[in-house]
Amino acid sequence: MSQIAETQWIWRDGAFIPWADATIHVLSHSVQFGSSAFEGVRAYSTPRGPAIFRLREHLTRLLMSCKIYRMDVPYTIDELVAASRELIVRNGVESCYLRPMVVRGYGTAGMVPTGAPIEVYLPCWPWGTYLGAGALENGVDACISSWHRVEPNTIPAMAKIAGNYLSGQLIKMEALANGYAEGIALSPSGMVSEGSGQNVFLVSGGTIVTTPLDGTILGGITRDTIMTLAREAGIPVRESHIPREMLYMADEVFFTGTAAEITPVRSIDKITIGAGKPGEVSTLMQKQYLDIVHGRVDDTHGWLTYCRD
Repeated sequence: MSQIAETQWIWRDGAFIPWADATIHVLSHSVQFGSSAFEGVRAYSTPRGPAIFRLREHLTRLLMSCKIYRMDVPYTIDELVAASRELIVRNGVESCYLRPMVVRGYGTAGMVPTGAPIEVYLPCWPWGTYLGAGALENGVDACISSWHRVEPNTIPAMAKIAGNYLSGQLIKMEALANGYAEGIALSPSGMVSEGSGQNVFLVSGGTIVTTPLDGTILGGITRDTIMTLAREAGIPVRESHIPREMLYMADEVFFTGTAAEITPVRSIDKITIGAGKPGEVSTLMQKQYLDIVHGRVDDTHGWLTYCRD
């Protein structure tokens, strides 16, 4: 699936340390209780060298996740941006996946984290297509999961916290066990929520529809990117609660996410979506997205952070 290709350096609390030295204690609070915030960010090879896509937005979301959980991060976004740029240059990678992490360390055995220090890490490593070879070009087969996403006001779905991904693990493992590439979870009310780690879009009658920020999904940065690009291309975009059956009836369905990028869905529960191959809108959105992240078109939104001056 996604074995880690180790690089040489990891940034930890202001210093670059060897990969193997980036360890935490088994009784750190994050290991015991899942109290770590993280982000997934991609850097892409461009004609001007490696460029990180929407780094500031990712770091802003990281700090907001920490704020919700009362984790005081002692670094500014500017400091984390500079560290991320230097990390990628030091590791000599042209494209990679960057995973900023804020963890509660060793210091308390109880659930309340008082006494557990805050530690900040920036690892990066090369990572290819998340949903497998050919996924972007050919689409993937998905299923509706038997596992629902969280009820609003139980745990904050808009915070990107490690513990939230226990739900995603169940969704993904069930899908793989049943022969699918990915699962789609419903909300507690039975409406479409999100994938195990992706937002879900459908296309119907030329309009793009996606689920609203209703307390059951993560507000994806790639989600926001696609909504922006679609509107600029003159494609209507609507946020709406989506009954499960709308996915089956859609002309197109696709996933969005930093890891998944723009991945078309060709079938759900063995029901063919549209023509059973990437559709016109999915293909256009994927092309526009990949052109921007690879620096093939002008970055009119200032979404790329170049790692070299």
